[in-house]
Amino acid sequence: MARVTYFVVVPFIRDEFGDLVAEGAIEKHGRAQAMAFALVLSKTKTGVIAFSRSGDPDLGDFDDAVEIVRF
Repeated sequence: MARVTYFVVVPFIRDEFGDLVAEGAIEKHGRAQAMAFALVLSKTKTGVIAFSRSGDPDLGDFDDAVEIVRF
């Protein structure tokens, strides 16, 4: 399979002990969509990060994640 790029947004909340906890990762269709969605989530979540990751899923060979934006 050819290389692909995934765009992912991960929101964070604080649990009952005040610890930062990641919620489920949300895949988006592109960089702009990931940035816009992260901005929207930042209004109601403790923190949000959007990143991309490129590689070949068939081989399981991926480059390091590249941060797009964080709030």
